[in-house]
Amino acid sequence: MTAKNLDGKALASKIRQSLKEKVSLRTAKGFNPPGLAVILVGQNPASEVYVRNKRNACKEVGFHSVSHNLPKETSEKELLSLIGELNADSSINGILVQLPLPNHIDENKVTESIIPEKDVDGFHPYNVGRLTLKMPLLRPCTPKGIMTLLAETGIDLVGKEAVIVGASNIVGRPAALELLMARCTVTVCHSKTVDLDAHLKRADIVVAAVGIPGFVRGDQLKDDAIIIDVGINRLESGKLVGDVDFDSASQGASWITPVPGGVGPMTIASLLENTLQAMEIADKKG
Repeated sequence: MTAKNLDGKALASKIRQSLKEKVSLRTAKGFNPPGLAVILVGQNPASEVYVRNKRNACKEVGFHSVSHNLPKETSEKELLSLIGELNADSSINGILVQLPLPNHIDENKVTESIIPEKDVDGFHPYNVGRLTLKMPLLRPCTPKGIMTLLAETGIDLVGKEAVIVGASNIVGRPAALELLMARCTVTVCHSKTVDLDAHLKRADIVVAAVGIPGFVRGDQLKDDAIIIDVGINRLESGKLVGDVDFDSASQGASWITPVPGGVGPMTIASLLENTLQAMEIADKKG
């Protein structure tokens, strides 16, 4: 059998259309649109592309978007001061600091300086803690997008064996919490995992997030598994590929995300959803 594509691009488009309608209704009543501030420090080419895509998505759905492009030499103190100003700005509901940051800036300190109700990346310890306690508020964007994609399969996730390859704070760890909350049995694998093949062979759901092209192969996978490929890697030829060898994996899987066009668009869609949610939280506080 050949796997069905989990089309993140099409699903993200539907989500953006829904958000656009909600924002239109809000502004028609005289209320302000959700506001998102994006901060980019330095000139990392990949980060510049991500930030541009986020800005374009904001414009499409009618969000108020503010960009702060700072030089690489910006000090940690200056960045924290800007975040403090945005924390106090009632027109800004979400603050996103594009990672990675220059080496002289402490990413953890920056993450914790954003007030939790404006942490639309979902990285603040408060928001991660709420997810751990099954009380999610603003959820990390990529894992949230993964769960939205899994819902599209129509498959009941309860009791399924889920294996995550990669244990980062951005994807692997919060994805494990999301899948646990969905009542899956979850295993997180990493560079020190013994016999990765044995874990993959029993997985009903595989989430690959290691940043190595073609790391997961079709012969390692269980028949009918759902494959979520978070990786996006550019080969010397210029071609974009994921962490899963798509051709071999798609032969036996039931569902698979393409790269590009799978998880990536859903990450941005989840960011927009989080920004709208942050605005609703601010509304309730008055």
